[in-house]
Amino acid sequence: MKIDGTRKQDRATELVLTYYAAFNRGDWEGMLAMLTDDVVHDLNQGARETGKEAFAAFLGRMNASYREQLRNIVVLATQDGNRAAAEYIVHGEYLHTDEGLPPASGQTYALPGGAFFDIRDDGIARVTNYYNLQDWIAQISR
Repeated sequence: MKIDGTRKQDRATELVLTYYAAFNRGDWEGMLAMLTDDVVHDLNQGARETGKEAFAAFLGRMNASYREQLRNIVVLATQDGNRAAAEYIVHGEYLHTDEGLPPASGQTYALPGGAFFDIRDDGIARVTNYYNLQDWIAQISR
């Protein structure tokens, strides 16, 4: 197999890795630039939000409460480049109490997570995030 960035599968993998590189830099505008205008965002154990504006608001909420880095990122993409999945470990610090969650006091955590992506017109059209909320709560409650 030749991996040279010309195949749709390679481009999808690169798009997701670039998205996560922007996340790790705290480059929210860079992340938003990779999304379609009508992006669908499925929050872990939460609501579905639609559009870049909603995604930007989500990033603002996350940035206010958490400092996170994703490590050990593995991305798989379909041959046609229309779908991808990622698995990673979130290394984070809980900085400010997030609504409906336990109080924050700078607790740290390391949590496996994953995401599924739909890709359309070289942009991310859907992000569905998953992690074990009970594991996270147990870690920050110690």
